[in-house]
Amino acid sequence: MESAILVGTHALDELRELATSAGARIIDEVIQHRDRPDPATFIGKGKVEELHEEVVVEGVDVVIFDHELSPGQAKNLEEALDTKVVDRTALILDIFARRARSKEGKLQVELAQLEYRLPRLAGYRDYLSRLGGGIGTRGPGETKLEMDRRQIRHRISTLKREIEQIRKHRQLHREHRRREHLPLVSLVGYTNAGKSTLFRSLSKENTLVSKRLFSTLDTLIRRIQLGQNFPILISDTVGFIRKLPHQLVSAFRATLEEVVESDLILHVIDVSDPDHDEKRAVVLRVLEEIGARNHSMLTVFNKMDLVADLDYTLSDGIYVSAITGEGLDVLVNEIVREVGLHSCSV
Repeated sequence: MESAILVGTHALDELRELATSAGARIIDEVIQHRDRPDPATFIGKGKVEELHEEVVVEGVDVVIFDHELSPGQAKNLEEALDTKVVDRTALILDIFARRARSKEGKLQVELAQLEYRLPRLAGYRDYLSRLGGGIGTRGPGETKLEMDRRQIRHRISTLKREIEQIRKHRQLHREHRRREHLPLVSLVGYTNAGKSTLFRSLSKENTLVSKRLFSTLDTLIRRIQLGQNFPILISDTVGFIRKLPHQLVSAFRATLEEVVESDLILHVIDVSDPDHDEKRAVVLRVLEEIGARNHSMLTVFNKMDLVADLDYTLSDGIYVSAITGEGLDVLVNEIVREVGLHSCSV
């Protein structure tokens, strides 16, 4: 387990959870409020000196920033701090590398890692050889770092071709489903909003659901029966997060096409999270980026069992608990109504 210092300009609760998921042992958190980042080191010179002293005294393995650093900033910080520096993007990519299980997931993560690391290759090779592996260096992309830029670009092209074949294969599956006239309902939401638990409640699966960040990377699709005689397909997708690396959105586009092609989107929100409004906006921005913002959508406020005094007048969403089952009958009725209306309009 690597010892880590977290650095950011605002609250670091989410970065703490991300770092812990990546296997870090957090020994300190540093917040520096700045109107604009230092172009050379992101944080100020004085703060860099303070960090360096703490790194030396505590024997810190990695300093993790809650922002994406430019290649120059990362290189300057590594030299000034004399330790490994990982930014938010590399951290999220590292967690995705840990979670990837299917061939498709691994290909997409490797593509995102290589596209992120290519402009950082020189500095990255320097500190990787000096400090070894660990957080920010895991995943299928790690073994490719000793290639030169030409070889990495060739590997990126190969990955894109393989992912394109997967995309075409998915398209064939979608065309087959359309011939069966089964509507597709997709669950989306911020990571840890309870999508997978709701997915299993609706599909009546009894498997345990992990509470880890990004527990679902591969799109899962199940045929389920709603009501007496209303079959649909329901899909669970990768969770979104603030500052989701654009490399991941691009690499996972084949997976996210299931959302774009769906007849109805269920936007699952953790109503017990005090920051749920901000996280709701994050999800909507990602949906806009992939071209699904204007789809038919139901807002589902999950985890109502964790809130003592819910104010139901604040939103037009549907309140449920995927754990206790409360509100699921209302949700099912709304899904049937919305999908039925969509079918009639096609």
